Amino acid sequence: MRRAVRAIIVKNNQLLVMHRDKFGEKYLTLPGGNIEMGETPEEALVRELRDETQFTISNLRMVFIEHCEHPYGDQLIYLAETSGGEPKLRPGCEEDLINKLGKNLYEPKWLPVHALENASFVTHNLKAHLIKALSTGWPDSPLEFTSKRQ
Repeated sequence: MRRAVRAIIVKNNQLLVMHRDKFGEKYLTLPGGNIEMGETPEEALVRELRDETQFTISNLRMVFIEHCEHPYGDQLIYLAETSGGEPKLRPGCEEDLINKLGKNLYEPKWLPVHALENASFVTHNLKAHLIKALSTGWPDSPLEFTSKRQ
């Protein structure tokens, strides 16, 4: 089964998200991506965030495991910190090259935490868990749940 990693980064009361326009389907998701052969989840997350935001991340702590239907697989979701400012795709990364084709777009950006409630997020369960944790605190050990894409 496929596994991927995602990062939750909150800074100045804003959540780092990836805005997607996937052939006309617009939604938000957390930045991250697939774990490559030979990588640990943490190494994959550092690589993905460098590509998708040009941020260096630290203090990684897994807080959620989201089980998604095929072909998305398990999403290992980490709370992370960064000192980065405005996110932007690293020139030449996979997402940057895909953007140049013009139909499947990636745009990293900050979303005010208060706007999450009305945002079109990739899965309802992840959004609900994010909203809860942002108000009551992050779980001490990874919380597992199952989601379907909306």
